[in-house]
Amino acid sequence: MRLTRLICVLSLLFPLFTWAQTGSITGKITHVYTKTPIARASVFLSNSSFGTVSTDNGTYTLNNIRPGQYTLVVTAIGYEDYTKTVLIGHEPLNLDIELKDKSIQLREVVISTATRADWRRNYEQFKEEFIGTDKNAKDCEVINPDVLNFTTHKSKKVLEAYADEFLVVENRALGYRVKFLVKDFKSDHISGIISYSGQRLFEELPGSKAQKKKWQIKRDEAYYGSAMHFYRSLYKNKLDEEGFEIYQLKRTLNPNRPSEEVIQKHMDRLRAEQNSRYYNVTLDTIRYWTDMQNMSRYYKQDLGSVKYMAAEVCRATDNPGIYAITFPDCLYIVYTKKREETYFKDVYRPLTMPNYETTILSFLGNNPVAFFDMNGIILADGPLYEGTWSKSRLSNLLPVDYTPVNEQAALPVKSE
Repeated sequence: MRLTRLICVLSLLFPLFTWAQTGSITGKITHVYTKTPIARASVFLSNSSFGTVSTDNGTYTLNNIRPGQYTLVVTAIGYEDYTKTVLIGHEPLNLDIELKDKSIQLREVVISTATRADWRRNYEQFKEEFIGTDKNAKDCEVINPDVLNFTTHKSKKVLEAYADEFLVVENRALGYRVKFLVKDFKSDHISGIISYSGQRLFEELPGSKAQKKKWQIKRDEAYYGSAMHFYRSLYKNKLDEEGFEIYQLKRTLNPNRPSEEVIQKHMDRLRAEQNSRYYNVTLDTIRYWTDMQNMSRYYKQDLGSVKYMAAEVCRATDNPGIYAITFPDCLYIVYTKKREETYFKDVYRPLTMPNYETTILSFLGNNPVAFFDMNGIILADGPLYEGTWSKSRLSNLLPVDYTPVNEQAALPVKSE
C-alpha cells in the first residue's frame, strides 16, 4: 500500500495532564427494548488483545488497558453489532450498552458463473495481499477460509472480499490468533492500492516458555521500524533516539509515461494476442509497452537535505491523546537501524544514502492531514505508504497495546 501527501507545518504541543499507566472499562449489556441482560456477548477493543464476554447478568469488565483511542465492539448471536469510539485515559470508563435485534438484510444478488477454481484463484490472491508473502506469512494459517466471499471486476483489475463472520488466522510466527471481521477488502491492481477495514481481536496462542520467548523476539522485530513505532516516536519527540530520520520529498510526474490504466490495457491486449491463433504483434510493440511499464512514474524527485524535527510535522489536537501529522509534498522516512531487502522502483534513493528501510508518505485526497493516537495507530482515513511499510500485512500485525520487551532490537545496524 502506498500512503499520504500532507500540506502545512504546525507546532508540536504536549498535553498538560498526566495519563495513568492503564485504564479500564466496565458496564452492562442489555436488550434495547426489554432491558433484559444479554449474557455471553463478546466485548473487545478492536485491533487489540483486550477482550472478554459478558456474565449471566450482562456485566463486563476490561482492565489494564493502555491509554489511547480504541473502537469498542460488542457482538452477540441474534443482535446487531455495536461499535463505539472510546478514549482510554486516567479515569475508569463506565459504558452501558443496549443491543438491537439483528434484522435480516440481503446483499445485492449477483448472478455469477464463477467456479470453485475461480474462488481458489481469488483466495490465493487475497492471502498474498491480506496476510503477506514474507517468512512470517508462511507460518500463518487461515482456519476458516470458506467464510470469505469474493467479487471481481476484471476490466478494472479489482478484487473485493468480505465476510459475515470472523475470519480466523493463526499467526504461529508471532504467537497470535487473529479474529478479523473483513468488511470491505479491495485490491486495485491499476492504482496499486490495497485497502480494507474491519474489527479484529488478538488472542495469545498457547506455547511453551521457549516458544513464547521466540515469539517475543519476532514481535520485537516486527515492531521496530514499523509505522506504530514511528508514530509513537514522533509524538514523544524521540525520532533520533529511536532511529528515524524524516525529510521533504518533492516529485514531478513523468510526462512521458502513460497512465497506469492505459499501460495495463495495452499489456492485457498484448497477452491476449500472444495467446491467440491470429497472433499479430510486432516485437517493437511488445518492447515499447514493456518499457512504458518499467518506466518510473516520476520525471524528477528532489529530496531535501535538512532533517525535519518532530515539531515541524506533528502537533497535539484538542482531543487528549490524539495527534495530527501534516507536512508539505511527501514525507520521506528513513529507519537507520534496519536494511531494506526489497527493491521499490518508484522509491527514490540518493546514491550517498545507505540502503536503510525507507517509506514515503503521501495523500491522495484533498485533506493533507492524518490523525493518530498515543498507541501509534492512524485514525480513520490515513496516508498512503510506499516502500517498506507498504509490505506490512497481517503476518506482521501487532495489537495496538503492544509494547516491545527486547530493547536490544533497537540497536543500530552494523556499518557495511
